[in-house]
Amino acid sequence: MTDKNQLIQPDRGQKATDIHLVSKDTLAEWTKRLSAQQRAALAAQKFEGGGYEYAIVPDGDHWFVVSGVANPDSLSSWCMAKLAEVLPAGTYRRAGGDPGPAAFGWITGQYRFDRYKSDAPEDAPRILLTKEVKAIDAILAEAAATELVRDLVNTPAEDMGPAELEAVAARLAKAHHAHLHVTKGDALEREFPMVHMVGRAAGRAHAPRMIELEWGDAKHPRIAIVGKGVCFDSGGLDIKPSSGMLLMKKDMGGAAHALALAELIMKANLPVRLHLLVPAVENAVSGNAFRPGDVLRSRAGISVEIGNTDAEGRLVLGDALAKAGEGKADFILDFATLTGAARVALGPDLPALMARNDATADALLRAGIAHDDAVWRLPLPAAYREWLKSDIADINNSHSNGFAGASVAGLFLDRFVPEGTDWAHFDTFAWRPLAKPGRPKGGDALGLRAAWHMLQERYTS
Repeated sequence: MTDKNQLIQPDRGQKATDIHLVSKDTLAEWTKRLSAQQRAALAAQKFEGGGYEYAIVPDGDHWFVVSGVANPDSLSSWCMAKLAEVLPAGTYRRAGGDPGPAAFGWITGQYRFDRYKSDAPEDAPRILLTKEVKAIDAILAEAAATELVRDLVNTPAEDMGPAELEAVAARLAKAHHAHLHVTKGDALEREFPMVHMVGRAAGRAHAPRMIELEWGDAKHPRIAIVGKGVCFDSGGLDIKPSSGMLLMKKDMGGAAHALALAELIMKANLPVRLHLLVPAVENAVSGNAFRPGDVLRSRAGISVEIGNTDAEGRLVLGDALAKAGEGKADFILDFATLTGAARVALGPDLPALMARNDATADALLRAGIAHDDAVWRLPLPAAYREWLKSDIADINNSHSNGFAGASVAGLFLDRFVPEGTDWAHFDTFAWRPLAKPGRPKGGDALGLRAAWHMLQERYTS
């Protein structure tokens, strides 16, 4: 497997193949410098300067690459990613400039999930040079975080259960001298009753747990990062059809995002007091599965009637958010693969953002646009709170009218966050159904970079 740290290297004048970036508007002027033979080569390859188009151009005993981008003066994360997928192994540099943000896509374009392939080919690295040496570590860290999310989500549930999520958190804690605390068994039932109830049907092999990691100086602002860790979701007794269950290995995508973001925070030594919380469960079917109509206790003291056992993610998050709020956090952010309604509204590429604070939401939206990780805000309408009313408990976990499913789920979570706390919620898909340059089909980080850059801006400015 290729060492990702090799893929972006300082440009010290070493031998490399040039990559020229042009647009449809600049192509005609650029081709004036070419020989007749080189222009013929472009014509033979039908190169017109469109996005992701590329051509190989002979140049004496060697060759160079020309590739189409929207604007050579304003590169995106993805504009060179296809080249990283298709060019021969070797060392490359952008002619006449540095790759800037495109270096991120250069790395992620070479991602492969081949853990289970017996005939996986040897990686052939394409190395990109840059003179922006100080930016290399940050680019590598973001790419590694993205690929951590992909690896965790792509791994089948048999190999990525609650114990495996705990092992990832333990690795991070060891690497960054953080404190790890895991609550299981009888203690879980006492302290996080909804996490216990949702996960108890999975049995001892996939026993539920609350994973917590604490890191940083207590003098710094306290932030809590929460990730839904439903390692497989059968739907419980309100069982999903087989088509709905097929991708449910990805239902721990929120936990994957939270773990990756925590690693970014610790690697960068962000001046915060970090509290990571991952409620890790499998929503299984057995004789002791929780039932529709049951009333669950919660850590917050709120009683919850179960209208649908397939709305389990909000239950485990409720206990985690309540614990996060007890620390009087300056900011709480959660990630969850929470609702199909968010995907109906926004499709697979846009995470739904819900937030109490307009300034916080605006900062997340700006960071997403600036770093090619766009998110879209959905409301938390107070008028819809009544849809979660229960006749016998404080709240129901599911509403029956089918409207505004993502926002109503957000309102359920809001009930478990202390009043006045700055809180934001990402309902992310964590999956890419169709490949794009730099973004292969499968598990993916959606909202991670938006959150990371927002936190950097907030806590280092």
